[in-house]
Amino acid sequence: MTARRQRPTLTRRVLTMLVTLPLMAAVVVVNRPIVGFAAERYHEFTINRLSYKQRFGHWSMLHVPGKFKVNAIHAALLRTGKVLIIAGSGNDRENFEAGTFRTVLWDPRTDTFRDVPTPTDLFCAGHTFLPNGNLLVAGGTKSYEVLEADITNAAGVMKIKNESPDSGPRTFGKGTRLLGANGRVYLTRAEVTVPAATKMTHGNRTMVHAGEAEVWVDALDAGDGALVTEPGQYAIEGLGGDDARNLYGIAEKITREKQEYGGDKTSYEFDPIAERYVRTGDMVEHRWYPTLATMPGGDILAVSGLDEFGRMLPGVNERYQVAKRQWTPAPELRRVFPTYPALFLTEDEKLFFSGSNAGYGSDTEGRAPGLWDVAKNEFTTVPGLEDPGMTETSASVLLPPAQDQKVMILGGGAVGDSPVSTARTAIADLDDGEPRYRPGPDLPAPTRYLNTVVLPDDTVFTSGGSSGYRGGPYQGRARSDLLTAHLYDPRREEFREVAAPDVGRNYHSEALLLADGRVVTMGSDPIYDTTGTNPGRFEQRIEIYSPPYLFQGDRPALGGGPRTVKHGRTAPYATGDADRIAAARLVRPSAVTHGTDVDQRSVELGVRRTPGGVTVTIPEEPGLVPSGWYMLFLIDDKGVPSRARWVRVA
Repeated sequence: MTARRQRPTLTRRVLTMLVTLPLMAAVVVVNRPIVGFAAERYHEFTINRLSYKQRFGHWSMLHVPGKFKVNAIHAALLRTGKVLIIAGSGNDRENFEAGTFRTVLWDPRTDTFRDVPTPTDLFCAGHTFLPNGNLLVAGGTKSYEVLEADITNAAGVMKIKNESPDSGPRTFGKGTRLLGANGRVYLTRAEVTVPAATKMTHGNRTMVHAGEAEVWVDALDAGDGALVTEPGQYAIEGLGGDDARNLYGIAEKITREKQEYGGDKTSYEFDPIAERYVRTGDMVEHRWYPTLATMPGGDILAVSGLDEFGRMLPGVNERYQVAKRQWTPAPELRRVFPTYPALFLTEDEKLFFSGSNAGYGSDTEGRAPGLWDVAKNEFTTVPGLEDPGMTETSASVLLPPAQDQKVMILGGGAVGDSPVSTARTAIADLDDGEPRYRPGPDLPAPTRYLNTVVLPDDTVFTSGGSSGYRGGPYQGRARSDLLTAHLYDPRREEFREVAAPDVGRNYHSEALLLADGRVVTMGSDPIYDTTGTNPGRFEQRIEIYSPPYLFQGDRPALGGGPRTVKHGRTAPYATGDADRIAAARLVRPSAVTHGTDVDQRSVELGVRRTPGGVTVTIPEEPGLVPSGWYMLFLIDDKGVPSRARWVRVA
C-alpha cells in the first residue's frame, strides 16, 4: 500500500517562499546582462527584417571622422546634393574668443567630408536659398552673453554725439575714457566712429542734427558704485575747446544685469560650385536669430533678431537686393516679430507667419499668426489657434502638396525657458476667404524642437524633440528627449509611428531630405546630461532615416531631360518606367535651424506619359514655385520615388 503524501502546512509553505524569493531575485540579477543582451539582439534582428523596414523604415548611424565632428547649428542641402553643416563657434565661448569658426561639407554619395573656411561667427545667423542656388547667410554672433553672476563692472550702451557739421566723422578707439558728473570713469568696449552732424534748412531756419553712434561702455571700477539709473551726459576725456562741447556721451542706464548675445551684420553667399563663402554688402542692422524669407520678385526680406547690444529690433526690417548683392532699409515693411519667425511665401505672394518662433521677443507683441501683404504692408490675423501662448520652439510646415496652401503648426512651449509644452497641432487653410486655424491630431506627447521634413510621397516625417526646455526635466523625469518618429499623412490627417531613432534631438537640432530620398538628422544641445544635474554636451552624432518607401522594391528610373524649366511650361524626361509613374514633385531643398525651415516645399506637377518617358508641367504661379533649384522626383503607383534630378526653375 502506497503511503499518501502529506500536504505541507501553511507555515512551511510561507517559510519555503521566503527562502525561494531571494534565490530567484539573485538569479535574475546575475542573469540581467544576459537577458539585456538577448533583448538587444532580438531588437536588432527585428528592426533589420525586410518586413519591418517595409512598414517602419530604418535608421543607421553615419560614420563621421573625429576631425569633422562639429556642433551642427545650421544645415542646408545644396544643389550639388551635398549638405552644408554650419557650426560657427558652435555655442562655445572658447571657440568664439579664439576665433575658431567651423563649417563642414558632407557628400552623402561618397560619405566624405571636408572643412570650409568660415570667415566670421555664423552661429545663429539667418539663411535662405537664392534663385541661382547660392545660400544667403546673414547675421550671426558679434558677442556672447554674459550672465549676471559674472558681471563685476557695470556696463551699458552709450550714445556718442557729434554736434559739429564741419569737422567730419570722428573715430574713438577701444578704451576711450568717458567721465560722469560724479567723477566715475567708463571705457568704450570697441572702436566707434561718430558721423558728423547734418545741416537741414526749414524755410529761413537752418537746424543742425547731431551725428551719433552707439557703443558698449564698462565702468572702470567694479561694484555697484558705478551703476547709472537715470539719463546723463558724459565728457570724453582728452578733448578741449569746441570738441569738448560738440562731442560727448549720453547713457540711459548702466547696470550689472545679464548681457544678451549681440548680433553681427556680415553677409555671405555660399557658392555650392566653388564651395566657399563670398562676401556681400553688410546688413543694415546687426542681427542674431533673424529669419530670411523669399519675397515676391525674388529679393530676400530679413526680419527680427537681436542687435549688436542684445536688444530686440523693434520691427526694423530690411531687403536683400539679389541682383546687386546689397542690403537696403525697408522702412515701408515695419513689422514686429519674435526671433526666428516662420514665414512662408504663399501662392498669392503674401508671407504667412505661422506663429512659430524661437528664443526671444515680447510675450505679447508680434506673436499672433497672420498673412502679411508685403506689397501694402497690411497684416491680417489668422485666428483659432489653441494654446496660442505656446508657439515658441514649435515646428511649422507647408503641407504637401504646396498647391493645397495648408500650413501646420506642431507642438511648442511657453515663452522663455518655461518647462511647459503642448501636444497641440493645428492647420490653417490659406485658400479660405477668411483663413483660421483648426485643430489637427495631437502629437503623441507634448513636444518642443520637433523636426519636420516634407517627403516626395506627400507625407511629412517628424522626429525628435523633447517635452522639457532643451531636453531638461519634465514631469519628474531628468531628461525629456522623445526617441520617436512618425509619418504624418495630410490627406487622412493622422500620424503613424515608424522606427525610433537612437539619438535624442532637442535645441539646436536639424533634419532635412536628401536627394536620394533619405532623411538626415543632426545636432542637439541639451541643458543637462542624463542625470539631470550636470551640464549637457552637444550631440555630434548624425543619424540617417530611410523611409518605408525605400524598401518597396525597385525605384523608378529618372533619366535625361532639361536642366532648366520655366513657369507654366512643360518639360520631357526619360524613364523606362513611364507605365507606372503616378506623380511628379518638385521639392525645394531645406535650409534649417532652430526648427525654422521656410524653404522646404513640395510642388505637385502635371504628368503625362509619353513613349520612353513622361512630360511634366510646371505651375505658373511664382508664389507657389519661387525661382531656384529643386529636386525633381518621379513617384510610382506604390508611392516609391525615384532618385532626384536637380532642375532649376528660371
